[in-house]
Amino acid sequence: MDLKKARIITAMTTPFDEEGLIDYGRLEKVINFLLENGTEGLVVGGTTGESPTLTHDEKLNLYRKTVELVAGRVPIIAGTGSFNTAETIAFTKEVETLTGIDAALVVTPYYSKANQAGLYAHFEAVAKNTKLPIIIYNVPGRTSVSIDPKTTIKLSLIENIIGVKECLGLDALSEEIENTPDDFLVYTGEDGNAFPAKCIGATGVISVASHVLGNEMSEMYNLLQEGSMAQAAKIHRQIVPKMNSLFTVPSPAPVKFALNYLGINVGGLRLPLVPCTKAEEDYVLTELNWKK
Repeated sequence: MDLKKARIITAMTTPFDEEGLIDYGRLEKVINFLLENGTEGLVVGGTTGESPTLTHDEKLNLYRKTVELVAGRVPIIAGTGSFNTAETIAFTKEVETLTGIDAALVVTPYYSKANQAGLYAHFEAVAKNTKLPIIIYNVPGRTSVSIDPKTTIKLSLIENIIGVKECLGLDALSEEIENTPDDFLVYTGEDGNAFPAKCIGATGVISVASHVLGNEMSEMYNLLQEGSMAQAAKIHRQIVPKMNSLFTVPSPAPVKFALNYLGINVGGLRLPLVPCTKAEEDYVLTELNWKK
């Protein structure tokens, strides 16, 4: 499917049952809820999906089931990255064989703290060993390593590296938008930058907040597309505090709480993540204006 049309891509949570196993009945409800409420694409098996605690086989089964349940309605991006280049290549090649996966999200390799030459070589190696389109995921707050925009720009010239999920900020986004090919997809990975990123030419946002704010985000982008800048900016100002409340403790604890509160049962979290405390839950409800 055409990712260029997907402005709001949700980095989907993975629903678990009471035993902590992936619940595919709940997955269907989550997918349908998202697609009915502003989501135009899905990332499955990303950080928000608790990928560090999913096994190899769980990921493949989750990806197959997501393809089946989405049934071609929106593009699907599968998380395939790790800190090990050889393992990333091997897993990406496995995911490539699954019909219905439109791209792989490959995170910058964490822990090893590779330099820019190493980061370039990592993504180059992955891209050259798969036919699956690759989206670079730069999230220094989680990986302790950051790919420089100039390295991303150089990587954008490799045929099947088609985009970036950039969490470094607006300056990096600006540089990448300006200096990559016109068809290169540049997404912000920071919800609070969804509006300004789009204003400077980004494709859109790969979002956590769209789980519960998808309609507002969609309206904001529609207004912006229509030229109603002031109205779009007003929505941005109103939803930023709500977005921020979903990151007051390690994600996806707040957004899983919010979904469960709405009756979209996604269960709990896998350790080392823990649920929100009552005080943290109350804060999220207050900021979302859901508190009765």
